[in-house]
Amino acid sequence: MKAGLVNKKKANKLKAEKLQHKQKVKNGKAKAEDVGLRQEELKRQKEEKAEKDRLLNQQKEEAAFKKAVQAQIRQMIEVNRIPKEEGDIAYHFKDDKKVKQLYISQEMHNQLSNGLLAIVKLDDAYELVAEPVAAKISQRDESYILVCNDRQEDIEDEDDPYADFKIPDDLMW
Repeated sequence: MKAGLVNKKKANKLKAEKLQHKQKVKNGKAKAEDVGLRQEELKRQKEEKAEKDRLLNQQKEEAAFKKAVQAQIRQMIEVNRIPKEEGDIAYHFKDDKKVKQLYISQEMHNQLSNGLLAIVKLDDAYELVAEPVAAKISQRDESYILVCNDRQEDIEDEDDPYADFKIPDDLMW
């Protein structure tokens, strides 16, 4: 200004441009930091979404597996069920804190008592299946098995003092 090269108006204009330039540079650095924070936030959100998707996928797989097991159990019961012979003997068993009864023949009653047969629940009906089938069902889901007695073979003890006194077959407790 003293040399006469620039007047006051141009000097103020240059100062204003210089301040604008400084603010642009300063804002540019601030924007770079802001962009970095934003990228970190986006990365964190992607990780959370991936974790959420993984958990949802795992739940879907577990539900599909459970449904497949139930279908297997249903098929095993339907294929291997033993037709119930209408009998006059009531076999009592427990189903979810309630005592239920099933009328069966004497032969089936003996097989149930000896562990050769088992009672399983299919929907709201009770079915009889062989003990090996009940063991396979039990491996998949024990809630279907209502009665599965341990196998009992008639074991004779030579030293048994009551061996001569057999319990009658028609004795009911």
